[in-house]
Amino acid sequence: MFVDSHCHIAGPEFAADLDAVIARAREAGVTQALVILAADDEPELQQAAVVSARWREARYAIGIHPHAAGAFGDHPARAAGRLGGAVAAQPLARAIGEIGLDYHYDLAPRDAQRTVFRQQIRLARDLRLPIVIHSREAEDDTFNILAEESAGEVGGVFHCFTGGREMARRALDAGFHLSLSGIVTFPRALELKAVAKMVPADRLLIETDSPFLAPVPHRGTRNEPARVVGVAEAIAGLRGTTTEAVGLETLENFNRLFSP
Repeated sequence: MFVDSHCHIAGPEFAADLDAVIARAREAGVTQALVILAADDEPELQQAAVVSARWREARYAIGIHPHAAGAFGDHPARAAGRLGGAVAAQPLARAIGEIGLDYHYDLAPRDAQRTVFRQQIRLARDLRLPIVIHSREAEDDTFNILAEESAGEVGGVFHCFTGGREMARRALDAGFHLSLSGIVTFPRALELKAVAKMVPADRLLIETDSPFLAPVPHRGTRNEPARVVGVAEAIAGLRGTTTEAVGLETLENFNRLFSP
């Protein structure tokens, strides 16, 4: 059994063939998924009902992505209000996310990203929900904010982890899980492969980030939850274990972090 701990199947990319996508996931042995919803995207929030009707085991994380933080920069309390309302309306919400910082694209001012990130961590602590962290080229600011806002009280996961071993140790020492995506199958991802070997079995998660980051040999195509098995297979090869063992370990970790 496997779990996709991060996918975007409530997005428009899957509207036309959602039934087939879920059927392929089940056929591959993927029994659960955490579907990411944007608190500022009403069509996506509404589509979650369609996903739930077709995949009863799906659960949700809701957040304001750092790319969207600029819309709330002048009034950061609005971010928490929008997010709190979305979480209250979704009984299957199990986490706040994805939230964080993205200094690669800088689609929102960095000060707005930091402020909105803090607001969402505070709400997560109030709601006692773990957080799903997006951090790209913003390592020090990410860890500083996590520490200053006592995010370790609720814990969570660095999703689509692409850092090196030093960053992995910082995340683990801070009490967070690491989730690896199809990037771990890319031939040049040597440092990430080293990370895959060192993560403790009880702190590891796997994901697709569908529709992005399809693993080898599907790279460049639309990704989907069924392909999380390929991520597990790659990690198993690196860790000297079986694909099934990685699947079961990460499923247990998922259920412990995001209550069923």
